[in-house]
Amino acid sequence: GWQVNPQFYGTENMNGETCTVSIMVDLTKWPLFSLMSPQELSTIRKAYVFGTSANEAIYITSDDEVYAFGLNCSNCLGTGDSQCTIVPKKVDILSGRKVVSLSYGSGPHILLATEDGELFAWGHNGYSQLGNGTTNQGVAPVLVSATLLNRKVTEVACGSHHSMALTDSGEVYAWGYNNCGQVGSGSTANQPTPRRVSSCLQNRVAVSIVCGQTSSLAVVDNGEVYGWGYNGNGQLGLGNNGNQLTPCRLVALQGLCVQQVVSGYAHSLALTDEGLLYAWGANTYGQLGTGNKSNQLSPVQIMTEKERIVEIAACHSTHTSAAKTQSGQVYMWGQCRGQSIILPYLTHFGCTDDVFACFATPSVMWRLLSVDYDDYLTVAQSLKKEFDNPETADLKFCVDGKYIYVHKAVLKIRCEHFRSMFQSHWNEDLKEVIEIDQFSFPVYRSFLEFLYTDNVELPPEDAIGLLDLATSYCENRLKRLCQHIIKRGITVDNAFSLLSAAVRYDAEDLEDFCFKFCVNHLTEVTQTAAFWQIDGNLLKDFICRASRCGAFRN
Repeated sequence: GWQVNPQFYGTENMNGETCTVSIMVDLTKWPLFSLMSPQELSTIRKAYVFGTSANEAIYITSDDEVYAFGLNCSNCLGTGDSQCTIVPKKVDILSGRKVVSLSYGSGPHILLATEDGELFAWGHNGYSQLGNGTTNQGVAPVLVSATLLNRKVTEVACGSHHSMALTDSGEVYAWGYNNCGQVGSGSTANQPTPRRVSSCLQNRVAVSIVCGQTSSLAVVDNGEVYGWGYNGNGQLGLGNNGNQLTPCRLVALQGLCVQQVVSGYAHSLALTDEGLLYAWGANTYGQLGTGNKSNQLSPVQIMTEKERIVEIAACHSTHTSAAKTQSGQVYMWGQCRGQSIILPYLTHFGCTDDVFACFATPSVMWRLLSVDYDDYLTVAQSLKKEFDNPETADLKFCVDGKYIYVHKAVLKIRCEHFRSMFQSHWNEDLKEVIEIDQFSFPVYRSFLEFLYTDNVELPPEDAIGLLDLATSYCENRLKRLCQHIIKRGITVDNAFSLLSAAVRYDAEDLEDFCFKFCVNHLTEVTQTAAFWQIDGNLLKDFICRASRCGAFRN
């Protein structure tokens, strides 16, 4: 599932989010949470607002207790009774189980997966969407074990009245309402227990699943997308509007490696590994962002003039869409508080979640929201302010003839390299100016700033130089962060230089990532200057490895 540690935008931080300004997710933007005291709110680590009117909520505390409150339509709170409650009630059966994925249907019914791979379901069950073989409502969470025995569930997704689960081995299971083929069984009979979605997914490894109201989509490990179920608005992206009873590949996305897919009520969005955004399906409210209200039966690229997209958001109970760009700008379009916004509109929000809190109808959460409260933020902020401040500094570095002002104590506290350097037998200990000649000014300044802020603000190409520094100073955390920036900034033009740098600095995870990207975009990558400028041995290694992956099969 998606992890959203404190919401950030701007440059990259260790949590994989971006940050120059850190924006704490404000749960009170969802009215249900506005009654809670700051003390209560500070214990919350994950939260989920759901229901046909966004009148129900579930949250998980720092000690892994699960609470629910709100209207309790169809017993969807799982509290064991049918009473509504404005005071949060503990859901005892889920106590101590770490929740990793949560989803809700229109009934509503709820699916929840734990870190141990267990799957619980409760709430509305008129179409057997709880997967227990009956149509009796579930007043409390029940373990879904039928046909999922010994399988570890990693992600769940709900349509209006059907359910899906993804296992750690990449199998997709579906059950419940099947009037349009949304269970993918090849018929339109409802499915009372989980059934593996096979046909053309049989030998594929799925990596994520998502549901529209009565449609289903899955992304597989090579970036292909498959869809099945209702297609009356073109939400399966197949170029027609006929329902599909078994999975069909979205041929229109051929040659693209899709990283994330989301579904609204009857529309879908896909984000590729190059940060390109595609939309298809219903467009009555402008939710495709194409500038008109015409449905699209096949994917169309949108936001082509904008910078790289890093996240997209939609949810099956709304007609709202949102996206976040590389620098942290958040756009919204579609149905926004009753208005139809037909082109992506730049907001001042720090995260896509805020779009749904403030503008979606109902104002549900589009994903299970993770919230980290940093108690020491004020210390961090004051340290950040003192970086490169000549007034308080007791040391300066000279790089390329330019000075960077720092504090010896901070460097010793934050970095093993400097701790050793400032032992009394080092000459540097007595100096007020330290000359640096093996790294460039932007790279060295970035490194020192990282020690004050935990953040790095560098383009991918410069991050390579910082990766070199992090490797030689044994700064593993910084090394991971550089790798993350490089991954987010990979393009056809720079992919091969980044691959050779990853090899040079022994960054295995990054090497695998760059290699896969090069193979996925083989034709374009081999036509870039970087490809022809590389060392012969690396070229041979690449060709051998790519051929083993079947990159040159006819």
